[in-house]
Amino acid sequence: MSRHFRPVVLVTVVLALLGFGITPSNAATAISVSTAIGRQDGSVASVTGYVVGQPTATSTVVRSNFPNDYALALADSASQTSTSAMLYVQIPSAFRASYGLQSNPGLLGTRITVTGTLTAYFSHAGLKNATAFSGGGSSDPGPDPGDYYAGTEGKTGSALKAALHTIISDQTKLSYDQVWNALKVTDQDPNNSNNVIEIYSGRSIAKSSQGGDADDWNREHVWAKSHGDFGTATGPGTDIHHLRPEDVTVNSARGNLDFDNGGTSVAQCSGCTADSDSFAPRAAVRGDVARMIFYMAVRYEGDDGFANLELNNSVGNGSAPYIGKLSVLKAWAAADPPDAFERNRNEVIYSQFQHNRNPFIDHPEWVAAIWP
Repeated sequence: MSRHFRPVVLVTVVLALLGFGITPSNAATAISVSTAIGRQDGSVASVTGYVVGQPTATSTVVRSNFPNDYALALADSASQTSTSAMLYVQIPSAFRASYGLQSNPGLLGTRITVTGTLTAYFSHAGLKNATAFSGGGSSDPGPDPGDYYAGTEGKTGSALKAALHTIISDQTKLSYDQVWNALKVTDQDPNNSNNVIEIYSGRSIAKSSQGGDADDWNREHVWAKSHGDFGTATGPGTDIHHLRPEDVTVNSARGNLDFDNGGTSVAQCSGCTADSDSFAPRAAVRGDVARMIFYMAVRYEGDDGFANLELNNSVGNGSAPYIGKLSVLKAWAAADPPDAFERNRNEVIYSQFQHNRNPFIDHPEWVAAIWP
């Protein structure tokens, strides 16, 4: 009696004989981290998740000062902090140069897919004997609960702006003193928990070096205080969606200038330029700056005792409640989309401090929808 092997069966048999533990049921589609944690049965699977740190013990995952390239932890959200919701991934030597966190700390918060055996590692739900890694360029979009932005569906222009204003105006307000401690959390250096990252210069500086002396860091109002005359009053003057750590000297150099391309180099701020009426930060945060400005223009509409903050396409606005240059800020936002640091900052502000969000980080497309 003749026997006929189906092609898929023949391929599976050959792969098994060669030592590849691949089965059609789990190799076709990547599974979530939570599914992988519940399926610790020695099967082979591809798991997709966000890199949240390096496991160093059964209940310890570090997010900075990575000791080596031997392991990483995955979760279904980049903001996950509970080790019980993490999958510990052993990194074989062939993949350490590309996916080890000591060599690649920038992978923190990015989305990757790993194929390997679902089995305990560090006596914890894990994945070992990995045969493939991919990804690393996509950051967690962060929680974007549909009900948070309820009422924006189908809206554009002034209608969308008005709907977002109503949503994000529901917030907890901080005092100006509270801003110091908040910034130490929102802008913490992901590679050094003792430091913060200065927005314009990009310098990592000790949290304890806050103050007003040269080489200290202080609280920069990205929407300059004089552009609306709100000072440091609770409200726009203390809104940490646009307050960032910055070197005292660089903060002074920016002053209340509008934003535009061009100018000459700014001391102690590599990649920054300025002239008599405008300032440009380093390229890596130009989109961040733009989205902070867009947030302020939507949040503060003149209905809460403060000026109606608006964008225009000018520079040299001085003390007017306007800031520019709109066309440049839109270009900056498009060229520098939200990254993992910016998304995490938005989530920390939402979950720990003000309990409102910057909608242009969650939905970058709304910039063009409001300011076409």
